[in-house]
Amino acid sequence: MTSKGRAQLARLPRPEVLVYWVLSFGSHLYSFYQVHQFSKEHEAGIQREFHLEKGLFKGFKRDPLDFEWSFWTDWGRKSLLWTLAGHGVLSGLMNIFCPKLRVPALTLYGFLAASSVLGIKGVSVVLVHLGLNFSVAKVQKPALSWVCNLLLLSSLHIKPLQEIQRGWYETEEEHYLLLFSTAVCGLRFVSFSLEHCWSPLDRGGAVQLCWLFSYTFYHPFFYNGPIILYKDYIEQMQRPAEESDRNGAALRYLVLRSGRIILWWCLAECLIHTMYMHSIQSNETYLEMLPPWALGGLALALVQFFYVKYLVLFGLPSMLATMDKVLPPKLPRCVSIMHGFTEMWRHFDEGLYRWLIRYIYLPLGGSRHGQLCKMASTGLAFGYVCLWHGGHGYLQLWALMNWAGVLVENGLKSLLSSSFIRPLIEQNISAANERRCFAFLSAFSTAMLILSNLVFLGGTHIARIFWKRVFIQGKLPAITHISEIMVWLLKPIFQLHSYICVQYV
Repeated sequence: MTSKGRAQLARLPRPEVLVYWVLSFGSHLYSFYQVHQFSKEHEAGIQREFHLEKGLFKGFKRDPLDFEWSFWTDWGRKSLLWTLAGHGVLSGLMNIFCPKLRVPALTLYGFLAASSVLGIKGVSVVLVHLGLNFSVAKVQKPALSWVCNLLLLSSLHIKPLQEIQRGWYETEEEHYLLLFSTAVCGLRFVSFSLEHCWSPLDRGGAVQLCWLFSYTFYHPFFYNGPIILYKDYIEQMQRPAEESDRNGAALRYLVLRSGRIILWWCLAECLIHTMYMHSIQSNETYLEMLPPWALGGLALALVQFFYVKYLVLFGLPSMLATMDKVLPPKLPRCVSIMHGFTEMWRHFDEGLYRWLIRYIYLPLGGSRHGQLCKMASTGLAFGYVCLWHGGHGYLQLWALMNWAGVLVENGLKSLLSSSFIRPLIEQNISAANERRCFAFLSAFSTAMLILSNLVFLGGTHIARIFWKRVFIQGKLPAITHISEIMVWLLKPIFQLHSYICVQYV
Protein backbone atom coordinates (compact mmCIF):
# COMPACT_ATOMS: atom_id res chain seq x y z
CA MET A 1 0.00 0.00 0.00
CA THR A 2 1.30 3.46 -0.81
CA SER A 3 2.11 5.99 1.85
CA LYS A 4 -0.80 8.19 0.90
CA GLY A 5 -3.25 5.26 0.67
CA ARG A 6 -2.32 3.92 4.12
CA ALA A 7 -2.51 7.41 5.62
CA GLN A 8 -5.94 8.06 4.22
CA LEU A 9 -7.33 4.74 5.43
CA ALA A 10 -6.22 5.36 9.01
CA ARG A 11 -9.00 6.45 11.33
CA LEU A 12 -8.47 9.38 13.64
CA PRO A 13 -10.27 9.90 16.96
CA ARG A 14 -13.65 11.52 16.43
CA PRO A 15 -12.99 14.35 18.93
CA GLU A 16 -9.80 15.19 17.05
CA VAL A 17 -11.61 15.28 13.70
CA LEU A 18 -14.40 17.36 15.25
CA VAL A 19 -11.85 19.88 16.49
CA TYR A 20 -10.39 20.14 13.00
CA TRP A 21 -13.79 20.74 11.46
CA VAL A 22 -14.74 23.39 14.03
CA LEU A 23 -11.45 25.21 13.64
CA SER A 24 -11.61 24.99 9.86
CA PHE A 25 -15.16 26.27 9.54
CA GLY A 26 -14.58 28.87 12.21
CA SER A 27 -11.45 30.20 10.51
CA HIS A 28 -13.22 30.24 7.16
CA LEU A 29 -16.16 32.22 8.47
CA TYR A 30 -14.07 34.60 10.54
CA SER A 31 -11.71 35.37 7.66
CA PHE A 32 -14.67 35.99 5.34
CA TYR A 33 -16.15 38.27 7.97
CA GLN A 34 -12.88 40.21 8.09
CA VAL A 35 -12.97 40.69 4.29
CA HIS A 36 -16.60 41.81 4.56
CA GLN A 37 -15.71 44.30 7.29
CA PHE A 38 -12.83 45.67 5.26
CA SER A 39 -15.11 45.99 2.21
CA LYS A 40 -17.67 47.98 4.17
CA GLU A 41 -15.10 50.21 5.84
CA HIS A 42 -13.62 51.18 2.45
CA GLU A 43 -16.80 51.03 0.41
CA ALA A 44 -16.76 54.74 -0.42
CA GLY A 45 -13.22 54.61 -1.78
CA ILE A 46 -13.91 51.41 -3.72
CA GLN A 47 -17.05 53.01 -5.13
CA ARG A 48 -15.11 56.05 -6.37
CA GLU A 49 -12.34 54.01 -7.96
CA PHE A 50 -14.15 50.98 -9.33
CA HIS A 51 -17.81 52.07 -9.63
CA LEU A 52 -19.63 49.38 -7.71
CA GLU A 53 -22.95 48.43 -9.25
CA LYS A 54 -26.36 48.61 -7.63
CA GLY A 55 -26.83 45.36 -5.76
CA LEU A 56 -29.41 42.71 -6.45
CA PHE A 57 -29.99 42.50 -2.69
CA LYS A 58 -31.29 45.44 -0.71
CA GLY A 59 -28.61 47.30 1.22
CA PHE A 60 -25.71 45.77 -0.74
CA LYS A 61 -23.66 46.86 -3.72
CA ARG A 62 -22.17 44.50 -6.28
CA ASP A 63 -18.52 44.12 -7.22
CA PRO A 64 -18.46 43.89 -11.05
CA LEU A 65 -14.70 43.50 -11.54
CA ASP A 66 -14.56 39.76 -12.21
CA PHE A 67 -14.53 40.05 -16.00
CA GLU A 68 -15.41 36.44 -16.72
CA TRP A 69 -18.44 36.36 -14.43
CA SER A 70 -19.77 39.70 -15.65
CA PHE A 71 -19.10 38.71 -19.27
CA TRP A 72 -20.95 35.40 -19.19
CA THR A 73 -23.85 36.59 -17.02
CA ASP A 74 -24.42 39.52 -19.39
CA TRP A 75 -24.36 37.23 -22.42
CA GLY A 76 -26.60 34.77 -20.61
CA ARG A 77 -29.26 37.42 -20.10
CA LYS A 78 -28.94 38.70 -23.68
CA SER A 79 -29.11 35.46 -25.61
CA LEU A 80 -27.26 32.37 -24.35
CA LEU A 81 -29.84 31.29 -21.77
CA TRP A 82 -32.54 31.47 -24.41
CA THR A 83 -30.58 29.59 -27.07
CA LEU A 84 -29.60 26.91 -24.54
CA ALA A 85 -33.23 26.55 -23.51
CA GLY A 86 -34.15 26.25 -27.18
CA HIS A 87 -31.59 23.47 -27.57
CA GLY A 88 -33.15 21.57 -24.67
CA VAL A 89 -36.67 21.92 -26.08
CA LEU A 90 -35.61 20.86 -29.57
CA SER A 91 -33.69 17.86 -28.25
CA GLY A 92 -36.69 16.71 -26.24
CA LEU A 93 -39.06 17.07 -29.17
CA MET A 94 -36.73 15.22 -31.54
CA ASN A 95 -36.32 12.38 -29.04
CA ILE A 96 -40.09 11.96 -28.96
CA PHE A 97 -41.11 12.48 -32.58
CA CYS A 98 -38.07 11.84 -34.79
CA PRO A 99 -35.07 10.39 -32.91
CA LYS A 100 -33.21 9.42 -36.11
CA LEU A 101 -32.92 13.07 -37.12
CA ARG A 102 -31.94 14.32 -33.67
CA VAL A 103 -28.22 14.77 -34.44
CA PRO A 104 -28.73 16.68 -37.72
CA ALA A 105 -31.40 18.85 -36.10
CA LEU A 106 -29.20 19.73 -33.11
CA THR A 107 -26.24 20.41 -35.42
CA LEU A 108 -28.27 22.77 -37.59
CA TYR A 109 -29.69 24.47 -34.49
CA GLY A 110 -26.22 24.93 -33.01
CA PHE A 111 -24.94 26.46 -36.24
CA LEU A 112 -27.90 28.86 -36.51
CA ALA A 113 -27.63 29.81 -32.81
CA ALA A 114 -23.91 30.55 -33.19
CA SER A 115 -24.61 32.59 -36.32
CA SER A 116 -27.25 34.65 -34.52
CA VAL A 117 -24.79 35.56 -31.76
CA LEU A 118 -21.43 35.75 -33.57
CA GLY A 119 -22.79 36.87 -36.93
CA ILE A 120 -22.01 35.33 -40.30
CA LYS A 121 -18.50 36.80 -40.34
CA GLY A 122 -17.73 35.44 -36.89
CA VAL A 123 -18.97 31.96 -37.73
CA SER A 124 -16.96 32.14 -40.95
CA VAL A 125 -13.78 32.36 -38.84
CA VAL A 126 -14.75 29.13 -37.09
CA LEU A 127 -15.57 27.51 -40.43
CA VAL A 128 -12.20 28.51 -41.89
CA HIS A 129 -10.42 26.95 -38.90
CA LEU A 130 -12.60 23.86 -39.22
CA GLY A 131 -11.88 23.48 -42.92
CA LEU A 132 -8.13 23.91 -42.53
CA ASN A 133 -7.91 21.43 -39.66
CA PHE A 134 -10.07 18.92 -41.54
CA SER A 135 -7.92 19.20 -44.66
CA VAL A 136 -4.67 18.78 -42.75
CA ALA A 137 -6.09 15.84 -40.77
CA LYS A 138 -6.70 13.96 -44.03
CA VAL A 139 -2.91 13.83 -44.50
CA GLN A 140 -2.77 11.76 -41.27
CA LYS A 141 0.39 13.41 -39.95
CA PRO A 142 -0.01 14.32 -36.24
CA ALA A 143 2.92 16.75 -36.32
CA LEU A 144 1.39 18.60 -39.27
CA SER A 145 -1.96 18.78 -37.47
CA TRP A 146 -0.25 20.30 -34.45
CA VAL A 147 1.56 22.89 -36.59
CA CYS A 148 -1.75 23.85 -38.19
CA ASN A 149 -3.48 24.18 -34.83
CA LEU A 150 -0.69 26.22 -33.26
CA LEU A 151 -0.58 28.60 -36.21
CA LEU A 152 -4.35 29.10 -36.09
CA LEU A 153 -4.23 29.58 -32.32
CA SER A 154 -1.49 32.19 -32.72
CA SER A 155 -3.55 33.98 -35.35
CA LEU A 156 -6.08 34.87 -32.67
CA HIS A 157 -3.48 37.26 -31.19
CA ILE A 158 -2.37 38.98 -34.40
CA LYS A 159 -3.34 42.62 -33.87
CA PRO A 160 -4.20 43.50 -37.50
CA LEU A 161 -6.59 40.55 -37.63
CA GLN A 162 -8.05 41.53 -34.27
CA GLU A 163 -8.71 45.06 -35.52
CA ILE A 164 -10.50 43.70 -38.58
CA GLN A 165 -12.64 41.43 -36.43
CA ARG A 166 -13.44 44.22 -33.98
CA GLY A 167 -14.84 46.18 -36.90
CA TRP A 168 -17.49 43.50 -37.36
CA TYR A 169 -19.05 44.22 -33.96
CA GLU A 170 -20.44 47.14 -32.06
CA THR A 171 -18.96 46.18 -28.68
CA GLU A 172 -15.68 44.71 -27.45
CA GLU A 173 -17.60 41.95 -25.64
CA GLU A 174 -18.86 40.55 -28.96
CA HIS A 175 -15.29 40.29 -30.21
CA TYR A 176 -14.23 38.55 -26.99
CA LEU A 177 -17.01 36.01 -27.46
CA LEU A 178 -15.64 35.22 -30.92
CA LEU A 179 -12.13 34.77 -29.52
CA PHE A 180 -13.32 32.52 -26.67
CA SER A 181 -15.47 30.40 -28.98
CA THR A 182 -12.71 29.98 -31.57
CA ALA A 183 -10.14 29.03 -28.93
CA VAL A 184 -12.44 26.38 -27.42
CA CYS A 185 -13.23 25.05 -30.90
CA GLY A 186 -9.47 24.75 -31.45
CA LEU A 187 -9.31 22.08 -28.75
CA ARG A 188 -12.04 20.15 -30.57
CA PHE A 189 -10.18 20.42 -33.85
CA VAL A 190 -7.06 18.93 -32.25
CA SER A 191 -9.17 16.09 -30.86
CA PHE A 192 -10.68 15.31 -34.26
CA SER A 193 -7.38 15.62 -36.13
CA LEU A 194 -5.35 13.36 -33.86
CA GLU A 195 -8.10 10.75 -33.54
CA HIS A 196 -8.30 10.65 -37.33
CA CYS A 197 -4.51 10.37 -37.63
CA TRP A 198 -4.33 7.50 -35.14
CA SER A 199 -7.43 5.57 -36.23
CA PRO A 200 -8.66 6.63 -39.67
CA LEU A 201 -12.39 6.13 -40.02
CA ASP A 202 -13.83 4.02 -42.82
CA ARG A 203 -16.55 6.57 -43.54
CA GLY A 204 -16.28 8.86 -46.51
CA GLY A 205 -14.92 12.35 -46.21
CA ALA A 206 -18.38 13.93 -46.37
CA VAL A 207 -19.62 11.85 -43.42
CA GLN A 208 -16.52 12.69 -41.38
CA LEU A 209 -16.96 16.37 -42.16
CA CYS A 210 -20.59 16.20 -41.00
CA TRP A 211 -19.57 14.61 -37.71
CA LEU A 212 -16.86 17.22 -37.19
CA PHE A 213 -19.46 19.90 -37.93
CA SER A 214 -21.78 18.35 -35.33
CA TYR A 215 -18.97 18.05 -32.77
CA THR A 216 -17.92 21.66 -33.32
CA PHE A 217 -21.34 23.28 -33.21
CA TYR A 218 -22.88 21.20 -30.41
CA HIS A 219 -24.49 24.16 -28.75
CA PRO A 220 -24.15 23.46 -24.99
CA PHE A 221 -20.36 23.15 -25.31
CA PHE A 222 -19.71 25.62 -28.15
CA TYR A 223 -18.77 28.83 -26.33
CA ASN A 224 -17.00 27.82 -23.14
CA GLY A 225 -16.91 24.05 -22.84
CA PRO A 226 -16.48 21.83 -20.93
CA ILE A 227 -14.32 19.80 -23.28
CA ILE A 228 -15.34 16.33 -24.41
CA LEU A 229 -13.13 14.17 -26.63
CA TYR A 230 -14.19 13.62 -30.24
CA LYS A 231 -14.29 9.83 -29.95
CA ASP A 232 -16.48 10.02 -26.85
CA TYR A 233 -18.87 12.48 -28.50
CA ILE A 234 -19.29 10.32 -31.60
CA GLU A 235 -19.81 7.11 -29.63
CA GLN A 236 -22.44 8.65 -27.39
CA MET A 237 -24.33 10.50 -30.11
CA GLN A 238 -24.50 7.35 -32.24
CA ARG A 239 -26.20 5.33 -29.54
CA PRO A 240 -29.79 4.49 -30.44
CA ALA A 241 -32.28 6.83 -28.82
CA GLU A 242 -34.12 5.40 -25.85
CA GLU A 243 -37.88 5.33 -25.54
CA SER A 244 -39.52 8.47 -24.23
CA ASP A 245 -39.39 8.82 -20.49
CA ARG A 246 -42.73 7.88 -19.03
CA ASN A 247 -41.93 8.01 -15.35
CA GLY A 248 -40.78 11.61 -15.36
CA ALA A 249 -37.14 10.84 -14.41
CA ALA A 250 -35.82 13.31 -16.98
CA LEU A 251 -38.16 16.02 -15.70
CA ARG A 252 -37.10 15.39 -12.11
CA TYR A 253 -33.44 15.57 -13.13
CA LEU A 254 -34.10 18.83 -14.97
CA VAL A 255 -35.86 20.41 -12.00
CA LEU A 256 -33.35 19.27 -9.39
CA ARG A 257 -30.25 20.15 -11.42
CA SER A 258 -31.71 23.52 -12.42
CA GLY A 259 -32.39 24.23 -8.75
CA ARG A 260 -28.77 23.43 -7.89
CA ILE A 261 -27.47 25.72 -10.64
CA ILE A 262 -29.69 28.54 -9.38
CA LEU A 263 -28.36 28.00 -5.85
CA TRP A 264 -24.77 28.12 -7.14
CA TRP A 265 -25.54 31.33 -9.01
CA CYS A 266 -27.06 32.86 -5.86
CA LEU A 267 -24.01 31.84 -3.84
CA ALA A 268 -21.66 33.45 -6.38
CA GLU A 269 -23.71 36.66 -6.31
CA CYS A 270 -23.74 36.66 -2.51
CA LEU A 271 -19.96 36.45 -2.47
CA ILE A 272 -19.48 39.51 -4.69
CA HIS A 273 -22.20 41.44 -2.81
CA THR A 274 -20.76 40.85 0.65
CA MET A 275 -17.04 40.93 -0.22
CA TYR A 276 -15.61 43.30 -2.82
CA MET A 277 -12.77 40.85 -3.38
CA HIS A 278 -12.03 41.65 -7.02
CA SER A 279 -11.92 45.39 -6.43
CA ILE A 280 -9.64 44.94 -3.43
CA GLN A 281 -7.25 42.68 -5.34
CA SER A 282 -6.99 45.31 -8.09
CA ASN A 283 -5.60 47.93 -5.70
CA GLU A 284 -2.17 47.32 -4.19
CA THR A 285 -2.81 49.85 -1.44
CA TYR A 286 -5.78 47.86 -0.18
CA LEU A 287 -3.74 44.65 -0.33
CA GLU A 288 -1.05 46.24 1.83
CA MET A 289 -3.68 47.51 4.30
CA LEU A 290 -5.52 44.21 4.77
CA PRO A 291 -5.18 42.66 8.24
CA PRO A 292 -3.65 39.15 8.24
CA TRP A 293 -6.96 37.36 8.68
CA ALA A 294 -8.57 39.42 5.93
CA LEU A 295 -5.58 38.78 3.64
CA GLY A 296 -5.99 35.04 4.08
CA GLY A 297 -9.75 35.37 3.68
CA LEU A 298 -9.30 37.29 0.44
CA ALA A 299 -7.15 34.52 -1.04
CA LEU A 300 -9.68 31.87 -0.03
CA ALA A 301 -12.63 33.96 -1.26
CA LEU A 302 -11.02 34.43 -4.69
CA VAL A 303 -10.42 30.72 -5.27
CA GLN A 304 -13.82 29.74 -3.83
CA PHE A 305 -15.56 32.22 -6.10
CA PHE A 306 -13.66 30.81 -9.07
CA TYR A 307 -14.91 27.34 -8.13
CA VAL A 308 -18.55 28.38 -7.69
CA LYS A 309 -18.40 30.38 -10.93
CA TYR A 310 -17.44 27.31 -12.90
CA LEU A 311 -20.10 25.21 -11.23
CA VAL A 312 -22.53 27.58 -12.94
CA LEU A 313 -20.66 27.97 -16.24
CA PHE A 314 -20.13 24.21 -16.65
CA GLY A 315 -23.26 23.14 -14.78
CA LEU A 316 -25.88 24.34 -17.27
CA PRO A 317 -24.18 22.94 -20.42
CA SER A 318 -23.45 19.66 -18.61
CA MET A 319 -27.11 19.35 -17.61
CA LEU A 320 -28.27 19.76 -21.21
CA ALA A 321 -25.62 17.32 -22.46
CA THR A 322 -26.71 14.72 -19.91
CA MET A 323 -30.29 15.04 -21.12
CA ASP A 324 -28.94 14.43 -24.66
CA LYS A 325 -27.31 11.20 -23.34
CA VAL A 326 -23.86 12.75 -23.79
CA LEU A 327 -21.74 12.11 -20.72
CA PRO A 328 -20.00 15.38 -19.79
CA PRO A 329 -16.87 15.64 -17.65
CA LYS A 330 -17.51 15.79 -13.93
CA LEU A 331 -18.10 19.25 -12.51
CA PRO A 332 -15.18 20.92 -10.72
CA ARG A 333 -14.33 19.49 -7.34
CA CYS A 334 -14.46 21.93 -4.45
CA VAL A 335 -11.14 23.65 -3.88
CA SER A 336 -11.60 23.14 -0.14
CA ILE A 337 -10.98 19.40 -0.52
CA MET A 338 -7.97 19.66 -2.80
CA HIS A 339 -4.51 20.15 -1.38
CA GLY A 340 -2.06 19.63 -4.24
CA PHE A 341 -1.23 20.67 -7.79
CA THR A 342 -1.79 17.20 -9.22
CA GLU A 343 -5.21 16.86 -7.64
CA MET A 344 -6.21 20.35 -8.74
CA TRP A 345 -5.43 19.58 -12.37
CA ARG A 346 -7.14 16.22 -12.31
CA HIS A 347 -10.38 17.29 -10.70
CA PHE A 348 -11.09 20.97 -11.35
CA ASP A 349 -11.46 20.81 -15.15
CA GLU A 350 -11.65 17.10 -15.85
CA GLY A 351 -12.36 17.58 -19.55
CA LEU A 352 -9.24 19.68 -20.11
CA TYR A 353 -7.20 17.23 -18.03
CA ARG A 354 -8.28 14.27 -20.18
CA TRP A 355 -7.55 16.29 -23.31
CA LEU A 356 -4.03 17.15 -22.14
CA ILE A 357 -3.28 13.57 -21.12
CA ARG A 358 -4.53 12.00 -24.36
CA TYR A 359 -3.18 14.46 -26.89
CA ILE A 360 0.02 15.85 -25.32
CA TYR A 361 1.25 13.90 -22.30
CA LEU A 362 0.87 10.31 -23.55
CA PRO A 363 1.96 10.91 -27.18
CA LEU A 364 5.16 12.53 -25.89
CA GLY A 365 5.96 9.47 -23.78
CA GLY A 366 4.59 10.39 -20.37
CA SER A 367 5.99 8.24 -17.58
CA ARG A 368 6.73 5.26 -19.85
CA HIS A 369 10.21 6.42 -20.87
CA GLY A 370 11.77 7.62 -17.64
CA GLN A 371 11.66 10.69 -15.45
CA LEU A 372 13.17 13.12 -17.96
CA CYS A 373 10.54 12.23 -20.54
CA LYS A 374 7.85 12.59 -17.90
CA MET A 375 9.15 16.04 -16.93
CA ALA A 376 9.29 17.16 -20.56
CA SER A 377 5.79 15.82 -21.34
CA THR A 378 4.34 17.57 -18.30
CA GLY A 379 6.16 20.81 -19.11
CA LEU A 380 4.91 20.88 -22.71
CA ALA A 381 1.35 20.22 -21.52
CA PHE A 382 1.53 23.22 -19.20
CA GLY A 383 3.18 25.23 -21.96
CA TYR A 384 0.25 24.58 -24.28
CA VAL A 385 -2.26 25.55 -21.59
CA CYS A 386 -0.35 28.80 -21.10
CA LEU A 387 -0.34 29.53 -24.83
CA TRP A 388 -4.03 28.62 -25.17
CA HIS A 389 -4.94 31.09 -22.42
CA GLY A 390 -3.01 33.87 -24.15
CA GLY A 391 0.64 33.32 -23.21
CA HIS A 392 0.94 36.50 -21.15
CA GLY A 393 3.76 36.96 -18.67
CA TYR A 394 1.72 36.17 -15.57
CA LEU A 395 0.38 33.02 -17.28
CA GLN A 396 3.93 31.89 -17.98
CA LEU A 397 4.73 32.27 -14.28
CA TRP A 398 1.53 30.42 -13.36
CA ALA A 399 2.31 27.54 -15.72
CA LEU A 400 5.90 27.34 -14.42
CA MET A 401 4.70 27.21 -10.81
CA ASN A 402 2.22 24.45 -11.61
CA TRP A 403 4.81 22.45 -13.53
CA ALA A 404 7.27 22.72 -10.63
CA GLY A 405 4.53 21.87 -8.12
CA VAL A 406 3.52 18.71 -9.99
CA LEU A 407 7.15 17.62 -10.33
CA VAL A 408 7.88 18.14 -6.63
CA GLU A 409 4.72 16.29 -5.57
CA ASN A 410 5.47 13.34 -7.85
CA GLY A 411 9.08 13.30 -6.69
CA LEU A 412 8.11 13.19 -3.02
CA LYS A 413 5.51 10.53 -3.72
CA SER A 414 8.13 8.36 -5.43
CA LEU A 415 10.62 8.94 -2.61
CA LEU A 416 8.18 8.08 0.18
CA SER A 417 7.02 4.98 -1.71
CA SER A 418 10.53 3.72 -2.44
CA SER A 419 11.68 0.35 -1.17
CA PHE A 420 14.13 2.04 1.19
CA ILE A 421 11.90 4.70 2.77
CA ARG A 422 8.55 2.89 2.81
CA PRO A 423 9.54 0.11 5.28
CA LEU A 424 11.06 2.67 7.65
CA ILE A 425 7.80 4.62 7.70
CA GLU A 426 5.70 1.53 8.37
CA GLN A 427 8.00 0.32 11.14
CA ASN A 428 8.35 3.60 13.02
CA ILE A 429 5.19 5.62 12.38
CA SER A 430 1.62 4.52 13.02
CA ALA A 431 -0.97 4.90 10.28
CA ALA A 432 -2.73 7.69 12.18
CA ASN A 433 0.49 9.64 12.72
CA GLU A 434 1.43 9.06 9.11
CA ARG A 435 -1.87 10.64 8.17
CA ARG A 436 -1.09 13.66 10.33
CA CYS A 437 2.40 13.95 8.82
CA PHE A 438 0.96 13.76 5.34
CA ALA A 439 -1.46 16.56 6.21
CA PHE A 440 1.46 18.63 7.49
CA LEU A 441 3.39 18.12 4.23
CA SER A 442 0.27 18.89 2.22
CA ALA A 443 0.13 22.33 3.81
CA PHE A 444 3.29 23.33 1.95
CA SER A 445 1.78 22.22 -1.35
CA THR A 446 -1.49 23.96 -0.54
CA ALA A 447 0.32 27.22 0.20
CA MET A 448 2.08 27.16 -3.17
CA LEU A 449 -1.10 26.05 -4.93
CA ILE A 450 -3.01 29.02 -3.52
CA LEU A 451 -0.16 31.34 -4.50
CA SER A 452 -0.21 30.02 -8.08
CA ASN A 453 -3.99 30.41 -8.21
CA LEU A 454 -3.59 34.03 -7.13
CA VAL A 455 -1.18 34.57 -10.02
CA PHE A 456 -3.76 33.13 -12.43
CA LEU A 457 -6.74 35.02 -10.99
CA GLY A 458 -5.17 38.36 -10.12
CA GLY A 459 -1.81 38.63 -11.86
CA THR A 460 1.70 38.90 -10.51
CA HIS A 461 1.04 41.99 -8.38
CA ILE A 462 -1.28 40.24 -5.93
CA ALA A 463 1.02 37.21 -5.71
CA ARG A 464 4.01 39.50 -5.12
CA ILE A 465 2.28 41.21 -2.22
CA PHE A 466 1.20 37.90 -0.69
CA TRP A 467 4.72 36.58 -1.05
CA LYS A 468 6.18 39.68 0.57
CA ARG A 469 3.73 39.78 3.47
CA VAL A 470 3.80 36.04 4.13
CA PHE A 471 7.38 35.03 3.48
CA ILE A 472 9.52 38.20 3.51
CA GLN A 473 8.07 40.37 6.26
CA GLY A 474 7.67 37.57 8.78
CA LYS A 475 9.25 37.79 12.19
CA LEU A 476 11.34 34.64 11.79
CA PRO A 477 14.78 34.74 10.12
CA ALA A 478 15.18 33.60 6.54
CA ILE A 479 16.67 30.23 7.44
CA THR A 480 13.48 29.25 9.26
CA HIS A 481 11.00 30.44 6.65
CA ILE A 482 9.65 26.91 6.28
CA SER A 483 8.40 27.06 9.86
CA GLU A 484 7.07 30.54 9.18
CA ILE A 485 4.90 29.07 6.43
CA MET A 486 3.17 26.83 8.94
CA VAL A 487 2.73 29.63 11.48
CA TRP A 488 1.21 31.92 8.89
CA LEU A 489 -0.98 29.27 7.34
CA LEU A 490 -2.37 28.40 10.74
CA LYS A 491 -3.36 32.05 11.33
CA PRO A 492 -5.42 32.97 8.27
CA ILE A 493 -6.67 29.57 7.10
CA PHE A 494 -4.39 27.74 4.82
CA GLN A 495 -2.68 25.18 7.03
CA LEU A 496 -5.79 24.02 8.84
CA HIS A 497 -7.66 24.16 5.59
CA SER A 498 -5.16 21.76 4.04
CA TYR A 499 -5.11 19.57 7.14
CA ILE A 500 -8.86 19.08 7.15
CA CYS A 501 -8.93 18.43 3.41
CA VAL A 502 -6.70 15.41 3.84
CA GLN A 503 -9.19 13.84 6.22
CA TYR A 504 -11.95 13.73 3.63
CA VAL A 505 -10.34 13.56 0.21
